[in-house]
Amino acid sequence: MTISAPADSRTGTRVYAEYGRPFWMRLLLTREMAVIVALILVIVIASLEVRRFGTTTTLGFLLLDVAPILMIALPMTLVIMMGEIDLSVASTLGLSSVLLGILTQAGWPVPVAIVACLVMGLVAGLINGLLVTVVGLPSLAVTIGTLALYRGIAVGLLGTTAVTSFPAFWTGLAQSKFGSTGIPVAMVLVVALIVVFVALLHFTPFGRGIVAIGFSTETAHFSGVHVNRTKVVAFMLTGLIAALAGIYWTFRYGSARGDNAMGLELSVIAAVLLGGVSIFGGKGAIHGVIAGVLLIGVLQSALRLANVSSDVINIITGALLILSVLSPDFCRGSAACVSVVPRQRNRSSNRSVPSPDHQHPLHPT
Repeated sequence: MTISAPADSRTGTRVYAEYGRPFWMRLLLTREMAVIVALILVIVIASLEVRRFGTTTTLGFLLLDVAPILMIALPMTLVIMMGEIDLSVASTLGLSSVLLGILTQAGWPVPVAIVACLVMGLVAGLINGLLVTVVGLPSLAVTIGTLALYRGIAVGLLGTTAVTSFPAFWTGLAQSKFGSTGIPVAMVLVVALIVVFVALLHFTPFGRGIVAIGFSTETAHFSGVHVNRTKVVAFMLTGLIAALAGIYWTFRYGSARGDNAMGLELSVIAAVLLGGVSIFGGKGAIHGVIAGVLLIGVLQSALRLANVSSDVINIITGALLILSVLSPDFCRGSAACVSVVPRQRNRSSNRSVPSPDHQHPLHPT
């Protein structure tokens, strides 16, 4: 499926506002680039001002901390770009952790238990997707309900106990690093997922369908996109990757508990929105989401090393979430100031040709 821009009836050129700006402006003056620049600045300042921040040990723990957030943020990007949301990801993670602990304790081979957890994640995402598409319920209401449901099942299965006996090979694999670099081995899995989701979103018809649904569900439907199927697949991917993050979480901390990753969904959503994904759908990029996850992770790590309390860190994370929602309005105002294009003259008829500021319903500023 291709989404084409409207053409001006006299010039035959694309006329929406995005193409009225020079290429360098379209490349550099973006939300994603602003987040990347902010990330670099925070890293430089923290390395100079915060003691022990620039060490390989800090780098290793930072990457271990952001790995589950980054994994879940990738499919969450697809869901939010469709104009939907999934608040049940942390509960799915916790349920996956509990299931892994119970099955391992019951004597199941770890690879088989991992497959069972991944299937559970697919089913959890499928339930969300069907309730949104077939039943027609809002994703916010659905995933608030399944947030409580999946977390309740997880806590009910283990109660206040925890499973802590796991094979040393798997716990060591989740915690090990590449030599003295401080880079965790688990980042190989994270990088592989990034490659998959970059290709999926930016280079496939499925990804173009995600964007089209975010702009307009009706337009996407009449353009040949299977809207309901696309939404169900996106929710299933979110459940699958949340379950995978639960497996990583369990092996990294060596503990399967029903309350694992409580509240993690807020960090995931904050990072996705901070990375330039529009809460209203239709706009976003994976590289911006990666920068958003790293920016929040670096800030939290630097603040903890500076002995800032967790309450203050939560306040800062909440403020970033609010800022990420409000910033598109400021960006639109700034774009309106910098994207004024002089009206051109049609040489053949000597009439004014409209400047490329016309809005296309599939390409909002």
